[in-house]
Amino acid sequence: MKRRSFIAGILVSLLLSSMMVVPILSQAADYPKRPIQLVCPWGAGGGTDRISRMVAVLLEKELGQPVNVVNRTGGSGATGHTAGATAKPDGYTITMITVEITMMHWLGLAQVTYKDYKPVSLLNIDPAGVNVRADAEWKNLADLQNYIKAHPGELNASGTGKGGIWDLARAGWLKAAGLGVQDVKWVPSRGAAPALQELVAGGIDVVTCSIPEAAPLADAGKVRHLAIMADQRDEVFPNVPTLKELGIDWSVGAWRGIAVPKDTPDEIVKVLEPALAKIVASAEFKEFMKKNGFGILYKGSADFATFLSDMDASNGQIMKEAGIIQ
Repeated sequence: MKRRSFIAGILVSLLLSSMMVVPILSQAADYPKRPIQLVCPWGAGGGTDRISRMVAVLLEKELGQPVNVVNRTGGSGATGHTAGATAKPDGYTITMITVEITMMHWLGLAQVTYKDYKPVSLLNIDPAGVNVRADAEWKNLADLQNYIKAHPGELNASGTGKGGIWDLARAGWLKAAGLGVQDVKWVPSRGAAPALQELVAGGIDVVTCSIPEAAPLADAGKVRHLAIMADQRDEVFPNVPTLKELGIDWSVGAWRGIAVPKDTPDEIVKVLEPALAKIVASAEFKEFMKKNGFGILYKGSADFATFLSDMDASNGQIMKEAGIIQ
């Protein structure tokens, strides 16, 4: 009797599981048939938000359904990434995941990792930059580094939460320049946009976000780009020198891509992936990215999965070397 009860219990569990899967699979057949929510883990006005909104507009044209961007900020990206990963895996909540998904678990900020997602498409990558106020006394990177050396711990930097990609950019730059990682203190923020506003207001001294994120304020005469943390100069910002040409061997950047909860049916990914590939290849997307200085890097679902795995391992190692984690 006990054996029969045990087998019956297993059969009931399997039946219940199949009952949960079948409705989602059946929905995938005519996906999408209602509005889609695109979770952006960072604040309005920043680079991730701007790219998310452009993708939403173009994805709506491709899929024939509204795509609404929802900013879920907080926890150095943990809030939005967790919300996206734990959403119902039916394709109606997609997330613009960022480099922080390969960093947060190393920092103990959240349990969510890239393994909680099923990657769809990588869309973009942007190197970090060193940005100061336009009226700052430092006219170039050497001026700034000499000041830091003479006044360790006096200046503050920001751009994202503690341990985020722009914090890693700060730490790696200082270490590679022969300065102490804490010689410029980090002030956490909810993203590049609020950090840049604080920079302009005089609350902080340096923002190590990407050049494209700071470009609108630079164009307005309020921010100065001192360097870009890349292997070569950006063709959109040809006058901004790289750290490498200034004798500092350090490069790092942020990336953005679309992913869905890990249990989302492959049939849904097969709808989203070609739509996103078409978007990235479109003149409208290319013009938007070039105008705003954002770099384009496309990878489909399989290559994006490999990219995430490699990036997770690499970032963990770099954070240890930079002293951000033990």
